Amino acid sequence: MSSSRDPRTTPASFSDHAEANLRFIRQAMERSSAFTAVPGLGGVGMGVVGLAAAPVAAHQPSDERWLVTWLVAAVIALAVGATAIRRKAARNGAPLTGPIGRRFGLGLAAPLVVGAAMTYALWRIDAYAVMAPMWLLLYGAGVIVGGLFSAPVVRIAGACYMAAGLAAIVTPSGWGTLWLALGFGGLQIGFGLYIARRLGG
Repeated sequence: MSSSRDPRTTPASFSDHAEANLRFIRQAMERSSAFTAVPGLGGVGMGVVGLAAAPVAAHQPSDERWLVTWLVAAVIALAVGATAIRRKAARNGAPLTGPIGRRFGLGLAAPLVVGAAMTYALWRIDAYAVMAPMWLLLYGAGVIVGGLFSAPVVRIAGACYMAAGLAAIVTPSGWGTLWLALGFGGLQIGFGLYIARRLGG
């Protein structure tokens, strides 16, 4: 009596099945160790705010009003981003208060707090020309650190923001608004669209 199972194919089939299981487990572990609520469309909304703020800021009659314009835009953009993160986290079942969410938030927030403090210090000495590159560099640093707990594209975005900040340092100070439009506007929209398409939401 012959067996219906070919013993020559069984080890290979078992090996393929085991490899598929290991791949699934590895992918599940990677997903569970990454913050998946980085917003895509919310990032686009933040970029639209940045693009809209640039021409308004450029036509302000004084440096102080230029600063106020960007501060208002920052508050609006942060509100848009925070709302988008909260909604995407709820949709994906990713707790914001879990270990990964806390690490992402702390990594992003720390450089932003430094940026707020430095903005106040620079305002006191009328050093407005330094603000644009500083904002881009610190925002990029925060995105990179937060991105250590998220998808690789987030870290790439952070590096691009920092590159824009470095470019703002070596180009004429009058180009600051242009670099802010590129960074907080164009780059934010571009990476937001990519994240929305590849990572959802």
